[in-house]
Amino acid sequence: MNKTGKLIAVVTVGTLALTACGSKIESSGSSGEPSKAACGTVNIAVNPWVGYQADAAVIAYLATKELGCTVTKKNLTEEVSWQGFGTGAVDVVLENWGHPDLKKTYIEQQKVAVEYGLTGNKGIIGWYVPPWLAQEYPDITDWNNLNKYADRFKTSESGGKGQLLLGDPSFVTNDEALVKNLKLDFKVVYAGSEAALIQAFRTAEQQKQWMIGYFYEPQWFLSEVKLVHVNLPPYTAGCDADPAKVACDYAPFDLDKIVSKKFADSGSPAAALIKNFQWTNEHQNAVALDIAVNKLSDDDAAKKWVEANSDVWKAWIKS
Repeated sequence: MNKTGKLIAVVTVGTLALTACGSKIESSGSSGEPSKAACGTVNIAVNPWVGYQADAAVIAYLATKELGCTVTKKNLTEEVSWQGFGTGAVDVVLENWGHPDLKKTYIEQQKVAVEYGLTGNKGIIGWYVPPWLAQEYPDITDWNNLNKYADRFKTSESGGKGQLLLGDPSFVTNDEALVKNLKLDFKVVYAGSEAALIQAFRTAEQQKQWMIGYFYEPQWFLSEVKLVHVNLPPYTAGCDADPAKVACDYAPFDLDKIVSKKFADSGSPAAALIKNFQWTNEHQNAVALDIAVNKLSDDDAAKKWVEANSDVWKAWIKS
């Protein structure tokens, strides 16, 4: 999500090892029908936000139940996921948020990955405030007014400045540069995870606390609390070309899929499924809500969606 792999991970598949700088990566298989030779094993990277988890849940469910594949899901940060294309540790990244740098390295230079079409999801990243705050202080949605209110956003972690709260440290953001280049009296602080960021916004709305933070769409939480987007200087093509000099809002994203070149050329029915996979923000949010709030397992959330949306997914199975 405009996000990089600051979190570090290690993945081992057979004798293949994928490393960055440290923490252990968990893998989980998705149970289903026995694998068929025509499909075999599909290795899906799962990046650390629940919308992506929803994508992976539905694709894994359909691949096992409809195609007889064996699916292995690997919890990886974005940059580490791409490293797996060359080793065979990763076949699929289901939700890519831009990353022209990674595309240049792995698609253009190393030629181990290929673009595989759009997901249908529209991605928006930016700074948000809880709705109560925007209602009582409507000018706060203009970045020019943020310094006027900086003292109100102070926390014990923000060092005397206003706090700008982010989620998972592995997400790539422009926020350190934005704070510096827009001369804002704020400090970037990490909540630690998507779930912690969501809870902070929920509490801020319920208790009328001052809060501003990084957030994004698609996200099921926006149906619970309608966060209000803060208008930064408008995005224009190239305004984020130099990460150190960024002084504009985030680019809107048409999210896409990336797969390994080997997987794309394999003839696997799972490759056709993933190529054809396309749905809406509302579809993703429905599955993500069942996982995050209703506490359904990935398979149960996927099954619920699949049973209710055969008109959507049956088109993905066609070659």
